[in-house]
Amino acid sequence: MNNKTVAFHTLGCKVNSYDTEAMMEIFEKAGYRIVGFAEYADVYVVNTCTVTHLGDRKSRNMMRKARRMNPDAVIVAVGCYVQVAPDEVQAIEEVDLIIGTKNRADIVDDIEAYRKDKTQNNFVSDIMRERHYEDLNITETKGKTRAFLKVQEGCNQFCTYCIVPFARGPVRSRPVDAVLNEVKRVVARGYAEIVLTGIHIASYGVDLEDGVDLLSLIRAVSEIDGVKRIRLGSLEPLLLTEDFVRGLAEIKAFCPHFHLSLQSGCDTVLSRMGRKYTTAQYAQIVERVRRVFDYPAITTDIMVGFPGETEEEFERTLAFVEQIHFYQVHVFKYSRRKGTKAEAFPGQVPEDIKTERSHRLTQRARACEQDFLAANAGRTAPVLYERTKGEGVYEGHTDNYIPVVLKTIEKINGKIIETELLYKESEFHMTGLLN
Repeated sequence: MNNKTVAFHTLGCKVNSYDTEAMMEIFEKAGYRIVGFAEYADVYVVNTCTVTHLGDRKSRNMMRKARRMNPDAVIVAVGCYVQVAPDEVQAIEEVDLIIGTKNRADIVDDIEAYRKDKTQNNFVSDIMRERHYEDLNITETKGKTRAFLKVQEGCNQFCTYCIVPFARGPVRSRPVDAVLNEVKRVVARGYAEIVLTGIHIASYGVDLEDGVDLLSLIRAVSEIDGVKRIRLGSLEPLLLTEDFVRGLAEIKAFCPHFHLSLQSGCDTVLSRMGRKYTTAQYAQIVERVRRVFDYPAITTDIMVGFPGETEEEFERTLAFVEQIHFYQVHVFKYSRRKGTKAEAFPGQVPEDIKTERSHRLTQRARACEQDFLAANAGRTAPVLYERTKGEGVYEGHTDNYIPVVLKTIEKINGKIIETELLYKESEFHMTGLLN
């Protein structure tokens, strides 16, 4: 009997989570058993993040924690932090194998080779020259109702603050057939909702020769038997042309939840960031979505404390958040990243001011979130029930991603059910009522 065990710790985004799940399947096919990261294991894999300095620090801490868990284990560091700082990671004595954001399909072979000579190996290569999508696949995912599927890798945008293009390389789109085959596999295992994700999914297809784009991919996915819902990861706002939005509206399975990355609600800050739209264009895009869809959820990311951000510029962001009235806002503080243009920008904002602005923006965003929930009160919406929360209590999400809690004696896990939505002030979910 093979008793080899491997433990994973994943930091960062949904793309990282997908990469981890694909590596897990590689280990399982090689006879490994997956255990929790807090357990004793023969191999520990830390899938790192480098979007902020905090991600770097957490990544290093988990590498050292793994060594404490089992001094004789093989410690493998993979992912974005490793890709942009391979020498820094190689200097961490607890780490045995260093793999960036490619060559991950060979991870088990690399471990077996390491066991023979016990020599630390660095497999990081120049990701900026990479032109092919790495063939990583999954047949199932952690959740039992919603499957996150990676369809694209890399980014060509090079916003002045962002390290991701250096960590992930240029845009590489996953071949359509590979995406559709994976969708069929997860649907066969009972997944009702497919979430298409990537580093910059708006760029899907730009490197393919058959004229395919994101909208045509979504249409193809929707035609697969058993696909009940399709949701999208973060989108570049300018992708949402009139034709694109109306095309989505024609797809019955599409969920009207649009995560449109904003970053700042002030045009001068957007210009310094290298973003390619103005607040007026962004507002027009949101208006277009709301004109075509009923009750669409508009969510976003906003950065506070970008170099040179004045109080007046921040106030414009607050006002713009109020104007758009987002459903949810992910607020985060600017982190100076080596190698980006913004690293050298003057006017670096002190941490205490970043923290104060983050708090103010979060408060404003939370008020908007309550307004969105209140606006949905009393209507009936399809809810996918995903998990139980105690005896007879189920949790799920509407198509526009409102969390719903429902009490019932029926067995409804994994089902999509029309549910009346009840709102209670100060709560950030809605109560479901079956008719």
